[in-house]
Amino acid sequence: MGDWRDFWNGEHSIYANARHKLLHNARNAQDMAGLIETPQSQVLDYGCGDMNAADIVARRCARLYLFDQAKAVQAKLRGRFGTSDSIIVLPSEGLESLPAASLDLIIVHSVLQYMSFAECESLLARLHGKLKASGRLVIGDLIQPGNSPLDDARALLRFALQGGFFIAACAGLVRTVFSQYTTLRKEIGLTCYAPEDIATLLAANGFTSKPMARNIGMNQARFCVEARLKTVA
Repeated sequence: MGDWRDFWNGEHSIYANARHKLLHNARNAQDMAGLIETPQSQVLDYGCGDMNAADIVARRCARLYLFDQAKAVQAKLRGRFGTSDSIIVLPSEGLESLPAASLDLIIVHSVLQYMSFAECESLLARLHGKLKASGRLVIGDLIQPGNSPLDDARALLRFALQGGFFIAACAGLVRTVFSQYTTLRKEIGLTCYAPEDIATLLAANGFTSKPMARNIGMNQARFCVEARLKTVA
């Protein structure tokens, strides 16, 4: 059956069509760009996926680091951004090479649901040391207990209606029902967090946090939090 890492490292049809992928990535990138406070910012997009609109984010900051564990994703990103001076595609071990306290913003979007609680704790510990004292960690696309695939389907169809790919989205939802994604979601599941649970997890790993007004991207059935390093009294 494999696991989520194998799924994202292989071929999949998570997007309804090319227009869906284009608009999805553009919306995410625009929302991420809006999080950047100064043009001098050093930004990390952790678990970036096939972020082919990363240049939208990079235009708002001094340096954008893209990190994804999937080697197939890394290769695609290097093919697109390998000659860029402002976008750095990190290898699998590249996170450790970033200097301590060097990042103004870390974005972790649509990642934690595919990790166990233990893996999430390990990740937070690794990211904690990379943030500047004034830096921010933004975690997006968090799924609350009780959210269902129907919530995701409704969000997709609303987005598709606005974006002009509604028929393709309907067909894509049918394909998804019979896909490996649905099998993995049923057999492995997705890790869910109530707002108070993610706040507790962040606090236990050295962060203060607060919910944000809206999620990154098109799915507002999910939620987003902003975290900062705890200050030492």
